[in-house]
Formats: sequence, C-alpha cells, structure tokens
Amino acid sequence: MMHHLALYTFGIFRRPSADPVNGSFHALNDINLAAVEIAEGFVARSGYDGDPGPASWGRHAYPRFYVQHADAHSPSTLSLWRNLEAPFAFAYAGIHAQALARGRDWFLQPVPPPQKPAWPPYVLWWVAADQRPDWQQAVARLEWLHDHDATPDAFTWKTPFDATGQPATLDRDAMRMMTQRNQERQAALG
Repeated sequence: MMHHLALYTFGIFRRPSADPVNGSFHALNDINLAAVEIAEGFVARSGYDGDPGPASWGRHAYPRFYVQHADAHSPSTLSLWRNLEAPFAFAYAGIHAQALARGRDWFLQPVPPPQKPAWPPYVLWWVAADQRPDWQQAVARLEWLHDHDATPDAFTWKTPFDATGQPATLDRDAMRMMTQRNQERQAALG
C-alpha cells in the first residue's frame, strides 16, 4: 500500500491577525503558498473555507492550545507529501526558511528546551495515499503528540517513523538534492 506523509502546522499570532506587526507575514503568504505547490515531493494541501485556492479538507479547527484574539484567526496548514524528506527540504530552505527566520516577530513561542513546549508547532503522520486527512484529524494528531510524545501515530522530524511504524532517519543527501531543486523552482517565482 502506498502512503503519503501528512503535515499539520500551527502557530499563534502574538497580536491579532490584522495588527500591523503581522503585515510582513501576510505579505509572504501568497509566495509561500506558490512555493509549496511547486516543491519537490509535494502532493496536495488543504485550502481554507471562503478563500481562493484548493478546497478545504473539512471544517477548519484549532487545537486546545489556541489563544483567540478578536479576529479568531491563527495560521495553520495541512498538506500531503511523498516522503519524510520533501517537506523538511521545503520548510528549512528557500522562501519558507526566510519566513521562519521572522517567526519570533509574529508568533508566540513554545517554551524553549529543556521544558516541554506549551504546544508542538507541527506534527507528521502517515496516511494511505488515497486518503486526505481533515482539519479535525490534524488537530487530534497535534494534541496526541503533545500529550504522548512521538509515536508512529504522531511524530516530528527529530523522532521520525516510516509508513510501517518503524523508527526512521532522514536521507540527508536526498534533502540536499530536493532543496537545490526547490531553490531553482522558487527562483522563477521572483
């Protein structure tokens, strides 16, 4: 059976979404979404109800860690990938890495190690290739990761598992190659 890697990301703005401090986040949003859709190993992503782009994979939901501001918005993504390395290569290089570097400007930060974070910023898990997770499933996986640490049902790149549930390691050579291809593709975005 073929599998895809599901990735759910979640952040909490320091200030309401429309606050001017978040303007640079919003300015980078469209180019990041364009970059992910041309990324090596990308399969699909959920859209958001009422927004242009792909259809939403169910009703949007937030984890229990969500701190609501007046605008009831917190950035989150839900996507599918061909393997463990592809979303890592996208997230930590190129256009998205530039946005990550500014994360402290926009988002509340989970408690730094050695303390347990207040919430994990992302979760990974495997799904059958013919399935698409919905937002509620993604939230449940993030909360499971927080409550139980990494298991084959919910994990991170620090403690990855393969699609059979066995501990895995990331192929660094494959990630370097994917990163290079992504940067070449992103150059065309301007």
